[in-house]
Parts: sequence; C-alpha cells; structure tokens
Amino acid sequence: MSFRNPGVQLAPAEFLETFADGTKIKRRAPRMRACDEKDAKGKACVGHLKRWSGAGPELTAKYGSELYRCEKCKTIYLPNLAEQPRTGTLAW
Repeated sequence: MSFRNPGVQLAPAEFLETFADGTKIKRRAPRMRACDEKDAKGKACVGHLKRWSGAGPELTAKYGSELYRCEKCKTIYLPNLAEQPRTGTLAW
C-alpha cells in the first residue's frame, strides 16, 4: 500500500557549496528525509539523511551543530529554516 500522491512534486534541496574534496552542502527541503543528489546518469541517490555528530569544529562553527549527512553519498544537509530546530532536549 502506497501513501504517495503521484501528482505532488516535492521541492528539491537548495545547493549551497562544494568543498575541495567534492563534498556538497545543501539545505534540506521541508519534511525531507532522503537524499536527492543525482549521479552521473541522473539517478537520485535516495540515501537516508541521518543526524551527523562527527562534523569537525570548522563545520559546526560555520553551519551550526544540527547537520545531517546522507548515508550513501555523504552529502551534508543543513536543516530547513521553516522547520523547528531539533537540537533541544525532551521536556517531561
């Protein structure tokens, strides 16, 4: 059973920059959970975006502590500005 609506087109992630080693930095689209980076053939990566805590001090100083990285192609994603940050602690 699929809940996907084929008529709905999701917005792509906003490209920001590429590092010297080829790593790309993008800003996530609203409610984005999978990577939309395309390979040489034009096929989407579709790797899961996971919270990345292994960023170095240069990245966290420039982009903040809430970073996500694709598990397949290692593209780094910044959080969407329209969504609430997920860096807070749970309140009971």
